[in-house]
Amino acid sequence: MPAFSLDPPQTAWCADLRTLAAERLRPLAEKGEPGHVNRPLVAELGQLGLLKRLFTSGAVDLCLMRESLAYACTEAETALALQGLGAHPVHAYGTEAQRDRWLPQVVEGSAVAAFALSEPGAGSDAAALGLRAEPEEQGEGGRREAAREGAGSARTPDASLAAHSDGRTRWRLTGEKCWISNAPEADFYTVFARTTPGAGARGVTAFLVPADRPGLTGTGLDMLSPHPIGALTFDAVPVTADDVLGEPDRGFRVAMGTLNLFRPSVGAFAIGMAQAALDATLVHTARRDAFGGKLKDLQTVAHQVAEMALRTEAARLMVYAAATAYDEDAPDVPKRAAMAKLLATETAQYVVDTAVQLHGARALRRGHLLEHLYREVRAPRVYEGASEVQRGIIAKELYANMEAGQ
Repeated sequence: MPAFSLDPPQTAWCADLRTLAAERLRPLAEKGEPGHVNRPLVAELGQLGLLKRLFTSGAVDLCLMRESLAYACTEAETALALQGLGAHPVHAYGTEAQRDRWLPQVVEGSAVAAFALSEPGAGSDAAALGLRAEPEEQGEGGRREAAREGAGSARTPDASLAAHSDGRTRWRLTGEKCWISNAPEADFYTVFARTTPGAGARGVTAFLVPADRPGLTGTGLDMLSPHPIGALTFDAVPVTADDVLGEPDRGFRVAMGTLNLFRPSVGAFAIGMAQAALDATLVHTARRDAFGGKLKDLQTVAHQVAEMALRTEAARLMVYAAATAYDEDAPDVPKRAAMAKLLATETAQYVVDTAVQLHGARALRRGHLLEHLYREVRAPRVYEGASEVQRGIIAKELYANMEAGQ
């Protein structure tokens, strides 16, 4: 695989994105309420054409967008990424009807998407999902729906559930999801549920579930990161074969296909934050007077700054190598994606922490760039597969290649 480098149009595009993020997106982000979906911000991402690029460009472009936006406005970066994460399964595995129903709204920023995989007892272990998709007897749906409506349900059933006399396969979703970004305020969810008990990863099905389905409720969670995260409760939520993404019992492939695309771009998000912290540190240490000179003249400080830059650039190269591998449909994408996310997120944590140390107490003051980045940088080491999970994936892929004689 050739070494990755930006060509002049890509370099110019990234500069434009950083400017747009600072001048048009950050003001909207600052007006948002932490822990809630910022719909004006999402709509502006659509107006700028960035949401459309989620589905018309490759992994490298996705990484360029996420790194550039993260450098100047982490909230805009996260809003864009969550639209992609929640809607990519619809784009890649959905039916024509599913795509026509939801993707135009996602692209224009009028519908908010969410990726509902994690559960209270099954976070990084996606094969251990407990949300049940129980087959429904013919005619049972009408009786249960009538009972629910008679009990005073405030939700209006989705139009696709209006008639169940055609014999289509249908299920009831029962259980919980937790740590779901954009929940409970999303307009639809890509939900992964167990359709075959005891089958591990082979018995999971992906469903497209509109938020107005009867029996689906949620609550927000007060988290360290400012973007919305919540829990969802499924109380016999009705779904049919028309809501399946991909094939029944093949939902794990939908989940992993989505994560293989987005894991390197999580690394790009992390690199954007690391670069912002590094640049802030360069300015601060060049201006700050200490011990009769500038802070940068202290060898220990200069060496720390060099280490920050070294690690950031190494992680950046691995992120874009993984994205290039994805775009070229290389056979080792899972390993490269895991390596990229692991190295980039761990690097960003180190760089931001070191930047805080070199800035001193001012960096801990509420509203300081580094105070903001310090809160933002921690979560990527956990979500979409914790660092420990990435190490497990890397080792598994290495041994599989060895056994295959590669």
